[in-house]
Amino acid sequence: MLGKWVVAGGVACAVAIVGVIVLRPGAEARSTAAPSDPRLAAPSPSTPPSPPRADVDAAAGTFGVDLRSEPYRLHGDVLKPEGTGPFPAVVYNHGSEKDPGLDVFEQVGQFFQAHGWVAFFPYRRGTKGSEGPYWKDAVDARPEAERPEAVVAELERENDDVLAGIDWIARQPYVDARRVAVAGCSFGGIHTVLAAERSQAIYAAVDFAGASMAWAESPPLQERMRRAVRAARVPVFFLQAENDFDTTPSRALSDEMMIAGKPTQVKIFPPHGKTHMAGHAGFCTRGTGEWGDDVLAFLRESMR
Repeated sequence: MLGKWVVAGGVACAVAIVGVIVLRPGAEARSTAAPSDPRLAAPSPSTPPSPPRADVDAAAGTFGVDLRSEPYRLHGDVLKPEGTGPFPAVVYNHGSEKDPGLDVFEQVGQFFQAHGWVAFFPYRRGTKGSEGPYWKDAVDARPEAERPEAVVAELERENDDVLAGIDWIARQPYVDARRVAVAGCSFGGIHTVLAAERSQAIYAAVDFAGASMAWAESPPLQERMRRAVRAARVPVFFLQAENDFDTTPSRALSDEMMIAGKPTQVKIFPPHGKTHMAGHAGFCTRGTGEWGDDVLAFLRESMR
Protein backbone atom coordinates (compact mmCIF):
# COMPACT_ATOMS: atom_id res chain seq x y z
CA MET A 1 0.00 0.00 0.00
CA LEU A 2 3.04 2.17 -0.27
CA GLY A 3 4.50 4.64 -2.68
CA LYS A 4 8.11 5.07 -3.75
CA TRP A 5 7.44 2.35 -6.29
CA VAL A 6 8.49 -0.38 -3.85
CA VAL A 7 5.57 -2.68 -3.14
CA ALA A 8 4.65 -3.46 0.43
CA GLY A 9 1.98 -4.67 1.85
CA GLY A 10 -23.34 12.52 -10.79
CA VAL A 11 -25.42 14.98 -9.85
CA ALA A 12 -24.25 18.52 -9.26
CA CYS A 13 -24.89 20.13 -5.90
CA ALA A 14 -23.69 23.12 -3.91
CA VAL A 15 -20.99 22.34 -1.36
CA ALA A 16 -19.34 24.32 1.41
CA ILE A 17 -16.78 23.46 4.04
CA VAL A 18 -16.95 25.00 7.47
CA GLY A 19 -13.49 26.32 8.24
CA VAL A 20 -13.49 25.53 11.94
CA ILE A 21 -11.51 22.55 13.22
CA VAL A 22 -10.96 21.41 16.79
CA LEU A 23 -7.33 20.38 17.13
CA ARG A 24 -5.94 17.58 19.17
CA PRO A 25 -2.72 18.43 21.05
CA GLY A 26 0.16 18.74 18.62
CA ALA A 27 -2.07 18.70 15.54
CA GLU A 28 -1.98 21.23 12.73
CA ALA A 29 -4.95 22.06 10.55
CA ARG A 30 -5.99 24.50 7.86
CA SER A 31 -9.11 24.86 5.79
CA THR A 32 -10.74 27.02 3.18
CA ALA A 33 -14.31 27.31 1.98
CA ALA A 34 -15.94 27.70 -1.41
CA PRO A 35 -19.66 28.29 -1.89
CA SER A 36 -20.32 26.32 -5.03
CA ASP A 37 -19.67 22.94 -6.59
CA PRO A 38 -16.88 23.28 -9.19
CA ARG A 39 -17.63 20.04 -11.03
CA LEU A 40 -18.09 20.06 -14.78
CA ALA A 41 -19.06 17.34 -17.20
CA ALA A 42 -16.28 14.86 -17.99
CA PRO A 43 -16.07 11.30 -19.29
CA SER A 44 -16.42 8.56 -16.70
CA PRO A 45 -16.28 4.78 -17.21
CA SER A 46 -19.75 3.29 -17.09
CA THR A 47 -20.70 -0.04 -15.57
CA PRO A 48 -24.17 -1.59 -15.62
CA PRO A 49 -26.03 -1.68 -12.32
CA SER A 50 -26.15 -4.98 -10.51
CA PRO A 51 -29.63 -6.42 -9.98
CA PRO A 52 -30.99 -6.11 -6.43
CA ARG A 53 -30.08 -8.99 -4.14
CA ALA A 54 -32.41 -9.56 -1.23
CA ASP A 55 -29.69 -11.30 0.76
CA VAL A 56 -27.51 -8.20 0.90
CA ASP A 57 -30.01 -5.38 0.47
CA ALA A 58 -31.37 -5.79 4.00
CA ALA A 59 -28.75 -7.65 6.01
CA ALA A 60 -25.58 -6.11 7.34
CA GLY A 61 -22.46 -7.89 6.29
CA THR A 62 -19.39 -8.27 4.13
CA PHE A 63 -19.58 -9.71 0.63
CA GLY A 64 -17.49 -9.93 -2.51
CA VAL A 65 -18.60 -8.45 -5.83
CA ASP A 66 -17.48 -8.33 -9.46
CA LEU A 67 -17.62 -5.31 -11.76
CA ARG A 68 -16.34 -4.22 -15.14
CA SER A 69 -13.71 -1.64 -15.98
CA GLU A 70 -13.44 -2.29 -19.68
CA PRO A 71 -11.90 -4.46 -20.85
CA TYR A 72 -11.26 -6.01 -17.44
CA ARG A 73 -13.29 -7.82 -14.82
CA LEU A 74 -12.45 -6.57 -11.34
CA HIS A 75 -13.17 -7.87 -7.87
CA GLY A 76 -14.14 -5.92 -4.78
CA ASP A 77 -15.43 -6.21 -1.23
CA VAL A 78 -18.42 -4.40 0.26
CA LEU A 79 -19.19 -3.81 3.92
CA LYS A 80 -22.80 -2.72 4.36
CA PRO A 81 -24.83 -1.60 7.41
CA GLU A 82 -28.05 -3.37 8.32
CA GLY A 83 -31.17 -2.18 6.51
CA THR A 84 -32.20 -1.32 2.98
CA GLY A 85 -30.82 2.22 3.08
CA PRO A 86 -30.07 4.04 0.94
CA PHE A 87 -26.80 4.70 2.76
CA PRO A 88 -23.93 7.04 1.99
CA ALA A 89 -20.92 5.21 0.59
CA VAL A 90 -17.16 5.60 0.57
CA VAL A 91 -14.99 4.00 -2.09
CA TYR A 92 -11.65 3.25 -0.45
CA ASN A 93 -8.61 2.81 -2.70
CA HIS A 94 -5.88 0.40 -1.68
CA GLY A 95 -2.20 1.16 -2.11
CA SER A 96 0.39 -0.06 -4.57
CA GLU A 97 0.50 -3.65 -3.33
CA LYS A 98 -0.43 -6.56 -5.59
CA ASP A 99 -2.45 -8.50 -3.02
CA PRO A 100 -4.59 -6.05 -1.05
CA GLY A 101 -7.51 -7.25 1.02
CA LEU A 102 -9.68 -6.95 4.08
CA ASP A 103 -6.99 -8.45 6.26
CA VAL A 104 -5.48 -4.96 6.07
CA PHE A 105 -8.51 -2.72 5.56
CA GLU A 106 -11.21 -4.46 7.58
CA GLN A 107 -10.94 -2.02 10.51
CA VAL A 108 -11.48 0.90 8.13
CA GLY A 109 -14.47 -0.86 6.57
CA GLN A 110 -15.98 -1.73 9.92
CA PHE A 111 -15.56 1.85 11.11
CA PHE A 112 -17.61 3.23 8.23
CA GLN A 113 -20.12 0.37 8.43
CA ALA A 114 -20.68 1.04 12.15
CA HIS A 115 -21.39 4.70 11.39
CA GLY A 116 -24.01 3.95 8.76
CA TRP A 117 -21.83 4.02 5.65
CA VAL A 118 -21.30 1.45 2.94
CA ALA A 119 -17.57 0.84 2.52
CA PHE A 120 -16.48 -0.43 -0.89
CA PHE A 121 -12.97 -1.71 -1.61
CA PRO A 122 -12.44 -2.19 -5.37
CA TYR A 123 -9.31 -4.08 -6.41
CA ARG A 124 -7.73 -2.46 -9.42
CA ARG A 125 -6.41 -4.28 -12.48
CA GLY A 126 -3.74 -6.85 -11.81
CA THR A 127 -4.40 -7.02 -8.05
CA LYS A 128 -6.29 -9.48 -5.85
CA GLY A 129 -7.37 -11.60 -8.81
CA SER A 130 -8.71 -8.70 -10.88
CA GLU A 131 -7.95 -9.04 -14.59
CA GLY A 132 -5.33 -6.98 -16.35
CA PRO A 133 -1.68 -6.00 -16.00
CA TYR A 134 -0.18 -4.97 -12.67
CA TRP A 135 1.05 -1.37 -12.84
CA LYS A 136 4.53 -2.03 -11.44
CA ASP A 137 5.37 -4.68 -14.02
CA ALA A 138 4.90 -2.09 -16.77
CA VAL A 139 6.98 0.49 -14.89
CA ASP A 140 9.82 -1.95 -14.18
CA ALA A 141 10.01 -2.82 -17.87
CA ARG A 142 10.98 0.78 -18.71
CA PRO A 143 14.51 2.27 -18.48
CA GLU A 144 15.10 3.75 -15.04
CA ALA A 145 15.19 7.33 -16.34
CA GLU A 146 11.70 6.91 -17.79
CA ARG A 147 10.08 5.38 -14.71
CA PRO A 148 8.77 8.54 -13.03
CA GLU A 149 6.77 9.40 -16.15
CA ALA A 150 5.78 5.74 -16.52
CA VAL A 151 4.34 5.69 -13.01
CA VAL A 152 2.14 8.67 -13.83
CA ALA A 153 1.00 7.02 -17.06
CA GLU A 154 0.09 3.82 -15.20
CA LEU A 155 -1.79 5.80 -12.55
CA GLU A 156 -3.82 7.47 -15.30
CA ARG A 157 -4.75 4.09 -16.75
CA GLU A 158 -5.52 2.50 -13.38
CA ASN A 159 -7.67 5.43 -12.33
CA ASP A 160 -10.28 4.27 -14.83
CA ASP A 161 -10.81 1.34 -12.44
CA VAL A 162 -11.42 3.75 -9.57
CA LEU A 163 -14.02 5.62 -11.59
CA ALA A 164 -15.65 2.34 -12.60
CA GLY A 165 -15.83 1.35 -8.94
CA ILE A 166 -17.38 4.69 -7.98
CA ASP A 167 -19.98 4.40 -10.72
CA TRP A 168 -20.75 0.80 -9.74
CA ILE A 169 -21.38 1.47 -6.06
CA ALA A 170 -23.43 4.60 -6.81
CA ARG A 171 -25.88 2.43 -8.76
CA GLN A 172 -26.49 -0.12 -6.05
CA PRO A 173 -30.02 -0.04 -4.58
CA TYR A 174 -28.75 0.28 -1.01
CA VAL A 175 -26.56 3.35 -1.79
CA ASP A 176 -27.60 7.01 -1.90
CA ALA A 177 -25.97 8.19 -5.13
CA ARG A 178 -26.06 11.78 -3.84
CA ARG A 179 -23.72 10.87 -0.97
CA VAL A 180 -20.74 9.00 -2.42
CA ALA A 181 -17.18 9.82 -1.40
CA VAL A 182 -13.77 8.51 -2.41
CA ALA A 183 -10.81 7.91 -0.11
CA GLY A 184 -7.50 6.07 -0.12
CA CYS A 185 -4.07 5.73 1.42
CA SER A 186 -0.64 6.26 -0.15
CA PHE A 187 -0.88 5.08 -3.79
CA GLY A 188 -4.63 4.96 -3.16
CA GLY A 189 -4.43 8.56 -1.96
CA ILE A 190 -2.97 9.54 -5.33
CA HIS A 191 -5.88 7.77 -7.01
CA THR A 192 -8.24 9.66 -4.72
CA VAL A 193 -6.80 12.99 -5.89
CA LEU A 194 -7.11 11.96 -9.54
CA ALA A 195 -10.70 10.85 -8.97
CA ALA A 196 -11.49 14.21 -7.36
CA GLU A 197 -10.58 15.76 -10.68
CA ARG A 198 -12.26 13.23 -12.95
CA SER A 199 -15.33 11.66 -11.36
CA GLN A 200 -18.85 13.03 -11.83
CA ALA A 201 -20.32 10.73 -9.19
CA ILE A 202 -18.56 11.78 -5.97
CA TYR A 203 -19.16 14.62 -3.54
CA ALA A 204 -16.03 14.54 -1.37
CA ALA A 205 -12.52 13.06 -1.30
CA VAL A 206 -10.22 12.05 1.56
CA ASP A 207 -6.52 11.66 0.76
CA PHE A 208 -4.54 9.76 3.39
CA ALA A 209 -0.84 10.38 2.73
CA GLY A 210 -0.97 10.29 -1.05
CA ALA A 211 2.57 10.23 -2.50
CA SER A 212 4.25 10.65 0.87
CA MET A 213 6.95 8.11 -0.07
CA ALA A 214 7.52 9.36 -3.60
CA TRP A 215 6.87 13.11 -3.63
CA ALA A 216 10.45 14.36 -3.30
CA GLU A 217 11.81 12.00 -5.95
CA SER A 218 9.15 12.46 -8.64
CA PRO A 219 8.58 15.92 -10.13
CA PRO A 220 6.23 14.41 -12.76
CA LEU A 221 4.01 13.02 -10.02
CA GLN A 222 4.07 16.33 -8.16
CA GLU A 223 2.94 18.20 -11.25
CA ARG A 224 0.19 15.69 -12.07
CA MET A 225 -1.23 15.87 -8.55
CA ARG A 226 -1.01 19.67 -8.47
CA ARG A 227 -2.89 19.82 -11.76
CA ALA A 228 -5.53 17.45 -10.41
CA VAL A 229 -6.25 19.44 -7.26
CA ARG A 230 -6.37 22.73 -9.16
CA ALA A 231 -9.17 21.19 -11.23
CA ALA A 232 -10.82 19.24 -8.38
CA ARG A 233 -14.60 19.03 -8.65
CA VAL A 234 -15.17 18.26 -4.96
CA PRO A 235 -13.78 19.22 -1.54
CA VAL A 236 -10.63 17.31 -0.58
CA PHE A 237 -9.43 16.54 2.95
CA PHE A 238 -5.68 15.88 3.19
CA LEU A 239 -4.54 14.14 6.37
CA GLN A 240 -1.39 12.47 7.66
CA ALA A 241 0.35 11.59 10.89
CA GLU A 242 3.27 13.80 11.80
CA ASN A 243 5.70 10.85 11.67
CA ASP A 244 4.73 9.82 8.13
CA PHE A 245 7.58 9.71 5.61
CA ASP A 246 6.84 13.20 4.25
CA THR A 247 3.96 15.55 5.06
CA THR A 248 4.86 17.91 2.21
CA PRO A 249 2.23 16.50 -0.22
CA SER A 250 -0.69 17.31 2.09
CA ARG A 251 0.57 20.84 2.72
CA ALA A 252 1.50 21.56 -0.88
CA LEU A 253 -1.69 20.19 -2.43
CA SER A 254 -3.99 21.91 0.04
CA ASP A 255 -2.11 25.15 -0.70
CA GLU A 256 -2.75 24.63 -4.42
CA MET A 257 -6.45 24.23 -3.75
CA MET A 258 -6.57 27.31 -1.55
CA ILE A 259 -4.88 29.40 -4.23
CA ALA A 260 -7.35 28.04 -6.80
CA GLY A 261 -10.29 28.88 -4.51
CA LYS A 262 -11.26 25.23 -4.10
CA PRO A 263 -12.81 23.86 -0.88
CA THR A 264 -10.20 21.93 1.04
CA GLN A 265 -9.05 20.96 4.50
CA VAL A 266 -5.71 19.69 5.80
CA LYS A 267 -4.72 18.24 9.14
CA ILE A 268 -1.42 16.87 10.37
CA PHE A 269 -2.09 14.59 13.34
CA PRO A 270 0.26 13.75 16.19
CA PRO A 271 2.60 10.80 15.57
CA HIS A 272 1.04 7.37 15.21
CA GLY A 273 3.36 4.67 16.52
CA LYS A 274 7.13 5.02 16.56
CA THR A 275 8.22 4.52 12.97
CA HIS A 276 7.62 6.19 9.61
CA MET A 277 5.76 3.10 8.44
CA ALA A 278 3.50 3.16 11.48
CA GLY A 279 2.79 6.83 10.79
CA HIS A 280 2.04 5.97 7.18
CA ALA A 281 0.26 2.65 6.69
CA GLY A 282 -0.58 2.15 10.35
CA PHE A 283 -2.23 5.56 10.63
CA CYS A 284 -4.37 4.87 7.54
CA THR A 285 -5.53 1.41 8.52
CA ARG A 286 -5.40 1.36 12.33
CA GLY A 287 -5.94 5.01 13.20
CA THR A 288 -9.72 5.26 13.04
CA GLY A 289 -9.81 6.35 16.67
CA GLU A 290 -7.61 9.31 15.74
CA TRP A 291 -8.98 10.47 12.41
CA GLY A 292 -12.49 9.02 12.42
CA ASP A 293 -14.40 11.96 13.91
CA ASP A 294 -12.64 14.48 11.67
CA VAL A 295 -13.29 12.47 8.52
CA LEU A 296 -16.96 11.93 9.34
CA ALA A 297 -17.41 15.64 10.10
CA PHE A 298 -15.75 16.57 6.80
CA LEU A 299 -17.95 14.17 4.85
CA ARG A 300 -21.13 15.44 6.52
CA GLU A 301 -20.28 19.05 5.72
CA SER A 302 -19.27 18.25 2.14
CA MET A 303 -22.53 16.39 1.46
CA ARG A 304 -24.89 18.72 3.30
